[in-house]
Amino acid sequence: MNLLADLWRRLPVGLRELGLYGLASAAALAVDWGLLLVLHGAGLNYLVATAIGFSAGIAVTYGLSVSVVFRHRPIADRKREFAGFLGVGLAGLVLTQLLMAFWVERLAMAPGLAKIPTAGLVFIFNFTVRRALLFRAPRAQS
Repeated sequence: MNLLADLWRRLPVGLRELGLYGLASAAALAVDWGLLLVLHGAGLNYLVATAIGFSAGIAVTYGLSVSVVFRHRPIADRKREFAGFLGVGLAGLVLTQLLMAFWVERLAMAPGLAKIPTAGLVFIFNFTVRRALLFRAPRAQS
């Protein structure tokens, strides 16, 4: 176990954050996808169910991001930080809705299946933008 811990510590911070963000996103995706399937199965429109699930996932991701994933939080005002996190999340929701509509309406995919490529693409978008705008580590001085 010490070897794994040592290897983990030797990884660049960005890769460690990506790995942890991936785990946090997996937890959020479980909530998100579960709500999509349950709500759509209960008769709710797939885009409404997608929005509700995604919103619940944002809450899970934020909680894990600030407590486990990102050690550098340069925005001191936590309300401002959350507003930025939510803003990126809303942009991710728009992207999610567009992708879901494309997969379901144009390619006739089932909503549960359409969530797979959508989640992957939105994960990349959210991590990249959140790390760049909200949780950027200070650059090392040379």
